[in-house]
Amino acid sequence: MGHKANPLRPLGVVTLALLCERPMHPYEMYQLLITRGQDRTVKVRPGTLYHVVNGLESAGFVVATGTDREGNRPERTTYAITPEGRDALHCAVEFLLTDPQLEYPELTVAMGEAHNLAPETVALLLRERVAALATRLAAGEVRLERAAAKELPRRFVLGGEFALNRVRADIDWLTSVIADIESGAISWDTPIPIALKELT
Repeated sequence: MGHKANPLRPLGVVTLALLCERPMHPYEMYQLLITRGQDRTVKVRPGTLYHVVNGLESAGFVVATGTDREGNRPERTTYAITPEGRDALHCAVEFLLTDPQLEYPELTVAMGEAHNLAPETVALLLRERVAALATRLAAGEVRLERAAAKELPRRFVLGGEFALNRVRADIDWLTSVIADIESGAISWDTPIPIALKELT
């Protein structure tokens, strides 16, 4: 099954997905993303979201359906997804599900260069990271429990489940690395092999 290239960034994907639920204005979208905890998986700010919506409108993926004003607040424009927008959303999700994009997580860089620090420092810093991840994991598990209590179908929380499984994997692996550093199983003094020097 071939998939077209993805024309959308992550925030564009979740924006179109929100509009599949119902027409709404950008500030309402922003509030929903925060309430649902999606700001933990997609970087979002009100100004950025307005910019994304404008781009989606220019592409023909959303259309303004009206404006309203509450009290002294500025006018708010409500947007609805178009058939082209639904097609773009489907295309983007299909692409993201099948194509393992090369990501550039900062932890990969940090772990690759951790040997430049003292081993006890690395172990201490990784313990701090594991503690922070454990806090994040606990909060995420509470969110999933609340979703289950509200009988939210599981298909709507697969993203949350995936994110938490990544956190668990990080905790498990980092904990094993800390143990290997502290036991001496990971040597901090072994010189770089000559063959490796020639490759660098």
